Amino acid sequence: MGSTTSSAGGRTFSRRWILGAGATTLLTTGLPGLTACGSGSGAGGGDGGTITAFVYGDDAVKVQEAGVARFNKSAAAKEAGGTVKLEKVPGSDYSPKLRTAMGSPSAPDVFFNWGGGSIRAYEEAGKLLDLTDTINNDPVLKDGFLPSVLAAGDLKGRHYGIPMRGMQPVILFYNKSVFAEHKLEPPTTWDQLLDINAKLKRANITPFALGGSDIWPELMWLEYLVDRLGGPEVFQRIQDGDAEGWGDPAVLKAAEMVKELVDDGAFGDKFTSVSYVNGGAPAVFARGRAAMHLMGSWEYSTQLGKFPDFAKQHLGWAAFPEVEGGTGDVRNVVGNPTNYWSVNSRTPNKDLAIAFLKDAASEAYAKDLIDLGDVPTTSNAAQLLDSAPNPEYAKFQYDMVQQAPAFTLSWDQALGELGTPMHTEIGKLFAGKSSPTEFVAACKELKK
Repeated sequence: MGSTTSSAGGRTFSRRWILGAGATTLLTTGLPGLTACGSGSGAGGGDGGTITAFVYGDDAVKVQEAGVARFNKSAAAKEAGGTVKLEKVPGSDYSPKLRTAMGSPSAPDVFFNWGGGSIRAYEEAGKLLDLTDTINNDPVLKDGFLPSVLAAGDLKGRHYGIPMRGMQPVILFYNKSVFAEHKLEPPTTWDQLLDINAKLKRANITPFALGGSDIWPELMWLEYLVDRLGGPEVFQRIQDGDAEGWGDPAVLKAAEMVKELVDDGAFGDKFTSVSYVNGGAPAVFARGRAAMHLMGSWEYSTQLGKFPDFAKQHLGWAAFPEVEGGTGDVRNVVGNPTNYWSVNSRTPNKDLAIAFLKDAASEAYAKDLIDLGDVPTTSNAAQLLDSAPNPEYAKFQYDMVQQAPAFTLSWDQALGELGTPMHTEIGKLFAGKSSPTEFVAACKELKK
């Protein structure tokens, strides 16, 4: 169990970090080739008998390999008149290879992506099949996935992807031993969180671990605070291309709350030199030097691999608290809803591609994800989670996402090429190099 989960944690995290570091930029900039081959006879240049699916070639690919093998033997494949060929692309090569392929006659018919900003350029170039009507008219696809996850990969309210990997919500982790020793409970409101911070600092314990040198862990704080203050509509406006959305009062208030946390020592005084990537932040947390850690769901797998005793005995988890006076629903979630299959609009066999997408909603596919340590986003997954490496943790994640009215995609992934300059402004805010007002003004200048 340990090795499987650790492996899952490693590749889940690396997938998040690679994209956060700017892989979406490769997908959304410098794409003249995307408009050069629009009149081609079909994706892959085939006759429709076999279609090609590009997939990110990490440890989780074994689930997609099994899915393709199962589908190719199915009645659905025979009825659609073809089979699927899976092409595994190494992680570091995935984004540039997909970008190049999508502007050529050998483009994949179906391809793995992160939703949101990662596929915007393809949609704008007419390279994506709009799946909205297909999903709405097909019970398997319409009812097969958690609604918040299905919607999270959308572009302007239209479906261009089908969920095909596990969920990755951002969770408030805490050290159960530290909390028990100091008679604390996980905070359900922001005021409670601030009160806990004060008690921990009096005990010379840093309230929160934070890998500030990577910057993307800092982003999680703004994502949740903006959502709790103003609801998902605030960022949705920004994601849809309206840079003036950064001027929403919820963004300024969230930035002010971040500054208050930093100034109050909630992250200690060295967090800007601590990294998550090299294991620094997880170690600070596991060794009791910090009592809490706001991080993606892969934190459990990371801790199980690096500090198994801590993960099994002392690691607790909770939802991000309510912010008093905010209009966002406390059940809302932020993070990486999942990864998606999208379909090339030029595929010569649309029926085959759609039939293949349905396999991602199957119980067999969900079981394979669970065996790998992932939590599926299918609507029928709850009854299967008893076989997860940690059923309690898996059910917490699933219930959290199932009950969420909205699941906001990580801002850097949703914004594509603007994610990197946004990271720069977030880093300056947390490091005290810009004020909340300056942060808002700078973000309003982030335009294509």
